[in-house]
Amino acid sequence: MIRVTASLELDPREIEESFVRAAGPGGQNVNKVATAVELRFDALRSPSLPAPVITRLLKLAGRRATKDGVVVLTAQRFRTQDANRTDALERLLDLIRRATVEPKRRRPTRPSAGAVKRRLETKAKSGTTKRLRRRPEPD
Repeated sequence: MIRVTASLELDPREIEESFVRAAGPGGQNVNKVATAVELRFDALRSPSLPAPVITRLLKLAGRRATKDGVVVLTAQRFRTQDANRTDALERLLDLIRRATVEPKRRRPTRPSAGAVKRRLETKAKSGTTKRLRRRPEPD
């Protein structure tokens, strides 16, 4: 089991990895060895994650999530498969950790009466200043 948080673990069988050829540096290796990792995690069908976490995960994933609820991450920063595999897995775990944090509910607030009064007084003063800057009207 892969530990995500203190209370959440993922089964490694839920994560699919495939290796593809990477773009970028690598010398002759770039044409021969498939070092980039494409990691797929089916969030919607994952028994390890609670429903609210899945919803937040898919929202956080954005374009990296498919319509079917599969999170797809591609890692090709490093020249070795192993390093790219570790990078992709860490990025997935970081995404899931961020999804486990429940956002604080926003409480609507109102400005105090004093704040409203100060704002209106400042507005009136500014308007008066601008009015005095105008050219005088001919009589």
